[in-house]
Amino acid sequence: MKPSSCSLVDIQQRINEVMQFLSVTLPIANAHTVEFYTQDVWKRFMAVSPEEVLLAVTPNSDRQREPERRRTEPSGTMFGFCSHSNRLLDTHEFLQGAKAHSLPGLEVCTSRSDFLLELKGNWSESTVLPEIVTELEADEFMNSKKSHEVQSMSEVVAGLARHSGVKQVIDVGSGKGYLSSFLSLQYGLQVYGIDSSSTNTHGAQERNRKLKKFSRVYQKQAKAGRTRGEATAQRGSAKVEPELKEDEDALCVDASRNESQEEEGGPIISSSPAAGRQTELSPDSEELFLSALSADVLEPASPRVPSSQLSDEEKERRKRENVERKAQSRRDGASDVFSPLTSYVTAETELRGLITELEDAVVVGLHTCGNLAPSTLRMFVAKPELAAVCSVGCCYHLLSEEFDPAGPESLDRSCGFPLSQYLHDRSCFCGRNARMSACLALERVSLGQGIQMESLFYRAVLHVILRDHYGSYKSDRRVGNVYSKAKSFLDYVRRALRKLELDESKLSDSDIQDYHDKYRPRMAEMHAFNMLKVTIAPCIEGLILLDRLCYLKEQEPVTFSALVQLFDPLLSPRCYAVIGLKASTKRKTSC
Repeated sequence: MKPSSCSLVDIQQRINEVMQFLSVTLPIANAHTVEFYTQDVWKRFMAVSPEEVLLAVTPNSDRQREPERRRTEPSGTMFGFCSHSNRLLDTHEFLQGAKAHSLPGLEVCTSRSDFLLELKGNWSESTVLPEIVTELEADEFMNSKKSHEVQSMSEVVAGLARHSGVKQVIDVGSGKGYLSSFLSLQYGLQVYGIDSSSTNTHGAQERNRKLKKFSRVYQKQAKAGRTRGEATAQRGSAKVEPELKEDEDALCVDASRNESQEEEGGPIISSSPAAGRQTELSPDSEELFLSALSADVLEPASPRVPSSQLSDEEKERRKRENVERKAQSRRDGASDVFSPLTSYVTAETELRGLITELEDAVVVGLHTCGNLAPSTLRMFVAKPELAAVCSVGCCYHLLSEEFDPAGPESLDRSCGFPLSQYLHDRSCFCGRNARMSACLALERVSLGQGIQMESLFYRAVLHVILRDHYGSYKSDRRVGNVYSKAKSFLDYVRRALRKLELDESKLSDSDIQDYHDKYRPRMAEMHAFNMLKVTIAPCIEGLILLDRLCYLKEQEPVTFSALVQLFDPLLSPRCYAVIGLKASTKRKTSC
């Protein structure tokens, strides 16, 4: 079956399969790493040795066998778990089940190249083909990851625009404006970048100015090279390129800073220095697993401040800035316009109130954070002026869930999950820790990038100490960024107790070291358990993305929808785009 031809019934069937797998395995993803020893998590879920698990998850082991999604399970087990005790008996059955119920195993995705071929195959002879207005080398002014993402996605977005017969693009959660600027300069599209952070908007405007300057120099060199018949070996301007490179260097430095800031349950800080905001997450026990990962394993969150939380002065200031930016764009008189706007957008946002020149457009989002990705899809469905959508989400741990019993009660259907009526009717939920696990990158962790086991181990043993000597002490204060500063386990515990404002005189140095020595032999249990969490991650992400695809297939105005793998998962772990098209009033699509 061609992935793009998957019907609503087909997608619902795949959802059922994933839900069956997760009904057995989701408790592992929702287990608290902080409570690993206090709750004896390994004994509760595992009937195998940690050595067996670690051997099985090693590359080139039996785990690499082809998935058998509809195989018959041995009597008394399901996906390797005992039907009576709910403990893992067969690691290989579990790993095969996880592989079979990830998006590649479910066979519902199409590749970027196949999607572009299918898209172009539906163009008539009168269709204006995607035209490159200015040939740009993205890696001249972006790091390798961002360059890969922007180039891969921009070609798809340009194809959707030409297919739909539109010239405008709305980039929701545009952040630093790399995608917006590239679409504008390379493909000549009129792009409106909307971000809730005014600092991001200012930064995107300044960066676009530099890119335009770079583009003009680049075009002059290319023209001169053609005239002389020489290859244009030197790209850009020495005065411009370093200026752009500085932005990327700052991003890389800030991403490294994230690794220490996210340690042991500390609040996640946006990797954008311009963002200047702190996303409030749950206590240590709920976020430690993510926080012990290197910055490369996670996608940074984008700042979003609801308009209801803004002061009247801030709302007026944003409105004034948007008007000034529009006026400046008109004065520039450029045909390849990128207009950065500051606004918090939802499905109910009146786009024409933000963009007075709005025509039919494609709405896009590159790594839109949390609820912004499903809001983008709702917006696409609700707004007749939006002809197509291309949405790549991230930060699943920031999604709101309507039916999570452990989460805040919500009667609002604007929650991020579930989005589809099909899963809503089944009151489906994942749980916060499971959504945090969905942010992990199996491909990278499999290559040895990611989990910092020692910091997880230190925090779990600290929890034992707090239970034994401080009466299962709970506090609104967090341990936070202590591990990166600690020289040893002893130093770590001392720093943590001081930060929690507890009496550290209760414990001698030898008492603290005894805890370390007692649990150190069991560190392999934690390592093995967390590797199983990582293995389940693609299945949880798959359920979230299938829910979004199912939502589009439920909508009457949407004539075509698909999941498309846009990026290399090693370069960009959140690599799947949800794409949708509506029937064109000028030309009916046969997709």
